[in-house]
Amino acid sequence: MIGLFLGVIFAIGAAPVEPDGVRVMVWNVLHGGNDVEQGAEKALAIIREVQPDVVLMQESYDINGDRPRLGEWLAGELGWHQHQAESKHLCVLTPLKMEATFFHHEWHGIGARLIDEHGRSMLAWSIWIDWRSFITYELRDKPGITDEELLAAESERSNRKQQGEAIITHLRESGQLDADVPLLVGGDWNCPSHLDWTVDTARVYRNRRAMPLPVSMAMQQAGFTDTFRTAYPNPVQHPGITWSPMNRGAGDDDTGKAQGFERIDRLYLKNPKSPVGGWTLRPISAHVLPVIWEDESIPVPKRAFPSDHGAVVIDLEWEQASETRE
Repeated sequence: MIGLFLGVIFAIGAAPVEPDGVRVMVWNVLHGGNDVEQGAEKALAIIREVQPDVVLMQESYDINGDRPRLGEWLAGELGWHQHQAESKHLCVLTPLKMEATFFHHEWHGIGARLIDEHGRSMLAWSIWIDWRSFITYELRDKPGITDEELLAAESERSNRKQQGEAIITHLRESGQLDADVPLLVGGDWNCPSHLDWTVDTARVYRNRRAMPLPVSMAMQQAGFTDTFRTAYPNPVQHPGITWSPMNRGAGDDDTGKAQGFERIDRLYLKNPKSPVGGWTLRPISAHVLPVIWEDESIPVPKRAFPSDHGAVVIDLEWEQASETRE
């Protein structure tokens, strides 16, 4: 019943991923689903509807009662593999073979090397960085703030810039940044992207400016592409908002002020410089769940979608290099 209800309400029924593709789901499941009645069961139903090959999960906490952490419980229900280990809340959940697992930080990054039924491998990382001093709220609260002072939200009033750079450094020092297989890094970045803070979006959204936001800029400079923006380059036509389908009338800072809607949950991709015969991934489509937002008068415990973050679903296509690239 839950799965049927969610499929109708959220129009989740996307077609199954193509046989030669990979579907990746990036989802911060609020407090392990514990804020919503039957939250774990609702998360399970959504994942079953989506049929992802990889779920990069955040807030995989202990489920209320005598059940284990959410990711572990989901893996048991689905018959899948999961890697969370010593992480406080990060989880890689997948039906694919898990060839190796990796650890960066208990709060900020864990990963795994996955292999599909055709022997193609990829590296997949679930990440999370500092939530403090959300830059959109800072601009909302101080509309006259200078660009320099606003950017200090990323590096002085929070550690997002440092934590994002530490993830990149870890990937570089472990050799994964230059791996011979695709590298996926997805999660809750707790900040918008410079690809979304543009001249045009500043005309549409009240709390945006055209600015070189440092976390997304660092990922781009490290050779990553933003998969959602690769599929949909125009941030006005396809905003991809993930924050927040649950908290819409006001921010989550108890000020009662207007919410700041942003695409803070993202999946980045870095392909190898492939020799002939090597495999790469290409983003072909994306969507954010829930497609239909619930009436905000519904109390949080009664919500059907069990998180304050939207879930990003990215479809990618395998491509094999047939000739040497210039």
